[in-house]
Amino acid sequence: MPRFAANISLMFTEVPFLDRFDRARAAGFEAVEFLFPYTHPAAEIRTRLDNAGLSVVLFNAAQGDWENGEKGLAALPGREDEFRDGMARALDYASELGCPRLHVMAGLAPEGVARDTLTATYAANLAWAAERCWPQGVKPLIEPINHRDIPGYILNTTTQAAAIIEAIGPERLGLQFDLYHGQVTEGDITRRFEALLPFIAHAQLADTPGRHEPGTGEVNWPFVLGRLDAMGYRGWIGCEYRPAGNTEDGLGWFAPYRA
Repeated sequence: MPRFAANISLMFTEVPFLDRFDRARAAGFEAVEFLFPYTHPAAEIRTRLDNAGLSVVLFNAAQGDWENGEKGLAALPGREDEFRDGMARALDYASELGCPRLHVMAGLAPEGVARDTLTATYAANLAWAAERCWPQGVKPLIEPINHRDIPGYILNTTTQAAAIIEAIGPERLGLQFDLYHGQVTEGDITRRFEALLPFIAHAQLADTPGRHEPGTGEVNWPFVLGRLDAMGYRGWIGCEYRPAGNTEDGLGWFAPYRA
């Protein structure tokens, strides 16, 4: 049976962030994920998790200047010190929250920088992050993001991601397979997922093309989720979608899987 984590950066936005933990638990979720926790003390988030009986399974690390459009730092030359500081901070939060996965964002390709330079910086930073995370039992993940939602993002395809993971080692670096991004960029998502299963440490979903909840777009979710279950995927599936209306009103798709 698939296991779903509510992404409370996008879901339950009808209430402030710290109140979304209880809403997620009341809706039947046993785990959450979110983008960035850093505007709230880790101890306060830990209290909210404990009170709601939830675990946190993923959040993002080293995002850069998100408010001004940056989408990560891992592949940006000249930003290595900032990247390492961001990873250290993320690991502190991961330790306090008991979170086993960190999404490490590549960033947007700067003008005039050669692709080889970006790739070399990315590989070096990811190798450093993997070594730093390993002793703490945390796995850094990379996620291909489609060219439509984030133009200029450095990592777009699962083929690119698999080559990087294979070079560093799938025991130390994992793939975050977002079915929404995969459908937009490459399609054939269930066969692609099965081929990459040894690398996949976390999955996410949203329907296409609107990035809303399952059942609002073109994907046959009962088939897709059934195939993931049949092929033996036992990790979490993060619900990283923007509800088309009130969050709870759009959870009909979740009823067969509710804990």
